[in-house]
Amino acid sequence: MNASRARNALGRYGEELAARRLAESGMTVIERNWRAGRTGEIDIVAREGDALVVCEVKTRRATGPAGNYEHPMAAVTPVKAQRLRDLAQRWVQEHGGAPPGGVRIDLVGVLLPARGAPVVEHARGVA
Repeated sequence: MNASRARNALGRYGEELAARRLAESGMTVIERNWRAGRTGEIDIVAREGDALVVCEVKTRRATGPAGNYEHPMAAVTPVKAQRLRDLAQRWVQEHGGAPPGGVRIDLVGVLLPARGAPVVEHARGVA
C-alpha cells in the first residue's frame, strides 16, 4: 500500500474511533467529512445538548523502538485553529445558523501504540 493510501486509512480508522468515543459520551454525530470546496474539511460535526461541536481528529501511530510520536494535540497550530473556526462558521451559515448553545471546536486525538489498545483523548473548546 502506498504512503498516501496508508495515511488515509489511518485517518479513517482514527475518525471511526473518535466518532464512537463522542457517541459514547452522549454526543450525536450529525455529519462526517464535510467538505467546503477547496477551503478544507470538518472531520466530525456533532451535537451536544443545544451546542454544535466541530471536531478535528488527529491520529498518530507510535514510531521507533521507544514508541515516540508527535502528540496529536500539537498538530493544531494557530493557523489550523483559525481555519477550523472559518470552516465552522461556513457550516453554520449553510445549515441554518448557530444553535442556541453556540458552536464549540473540539479536538480528538487518537494514539495508536505499537502494542495494545488505541488511546482516544477528547479536548473540548480548543479553538
